[in-house]
Amino acid sequence: MTETFHTLTIASLRHMSGDAVEIAFAVPADLATAFAFKSGQHMMVRAIIDGVEQRRTYSICSGRGGPLRVGIKHIAGGIFSTWANTHLKAGDTLEVAPPLGRFTLPPSPGAKPRHVLMLAGGAGITPILGMTIDALTSEPDTRVTLIYATRTMAQTMFLEEIENLKDKYPARLDMIHVLSGAGEADVALLQGRMTGDKLKAMAARRIDLSSVERAFLCGPGSFIKETRNALFELGLAKDVVHHEFFAGRSGGVTPALTTSVAKPAPAAVAGTIEAIAILDGQKHKFPLAPGQHVLEAALAAGIKAPYSCTGGMCSTCRARVAEGKVKMTVNYSLEAWEMERGFVLTCQAVATTDTLVIDYDAM
Repeated sequence: MTETFHTLTIASLRHMSGDAVEIAFAVPADLATAFAFKSGQHMMVRAIIDGVEQRRTYSICSGRGGPLRVGIKHIAGGIFSTWANTHLKAGDTLEVAPPLGRFTLPPSPGAKPRHVLMLAGGAGITPILGMTIDALTSEPDTRVTLIYATRTMAQTMFLEEIENLKDKYPARLDMIHVLSGAGEADVALLQGRMTGDKLKAMAARRIDLSSVERAFLCGPGSFIKETRNALFELGLAKDVVHHEFFAGRSGGVTPALTTSVAKPAPAAVAGTIEAIAILDGQKHKFPLAPGQHVLEAALAAGIKAPYSCTGGMCSTCRARVAEGKVKMTVNYSLEAWEMERGFVLTCQAVATTDTLVIDYDAM
């Protein structure tokens, strides 16, 4: 699966509360099919910043059929987010890859009314917002409970849009803000960091979990783990709880790669194996040193393997192990069924056998 980027013009750019910017792209008619999306999906964007290619993955914050837009929160020290918030303007262009992702809201079975639970932490609101819009606008009788954990109301991304949704669908959108900033909330339960215990208390007082058909969680690691485990303890089945880790990248060094561009292949060292990457039906051989991540070695050898976050979160680099075995440093995005079928995140995969064949074309 070779990456395909297209040059898209920024149709509009709006600075929001929460030290973030909302970017809407103009999609030409000949790319409408390529950029059709499901709410909750994400896109990879790339740009040359200070002479270095930088890639980031951002979630689409619109419902199906809405404008193609993303929200980019400024991260202290973040190369791309700082540049996007301070330099980009309407009329500029960005290189954008078509939407991907399985963290999406499926249609209601039989178009029946349902109750969907959404939990967002910080910038994790972006895919959650798109799915909330989708549920409210395309399913006339569906109810949504949205729990949004931020520090202060002034730092709440998309606050005006969320309030408008609340006003438009007062009987179908139950909006709960949890604020960790001191003295921000009037109710004790809604003050402080969002935890599993808080969610259990909300379930006892306000949220009817027995009617929840789907639950979607997006935010930092601790937020996901605590709220997800609380939902399991409260009786929600694992197959109805979906999550996507959301964390900003700061600085110029990514978790798994030490550079954003390909570098010369490393000299062979003791134990180096000749790995193979299958990409667009072609076999590409490359040297893989002991302990080296597969993606890093492939890029160093000049192979145009797909990647974005390099932190085990976005699954852009997902591939299937066709021969050999690997272990992953971390995994925040692959589900159990994918790993059972041999899929790995190549940005986190380290070979544990003397041979390795990675198939990027596998679906």
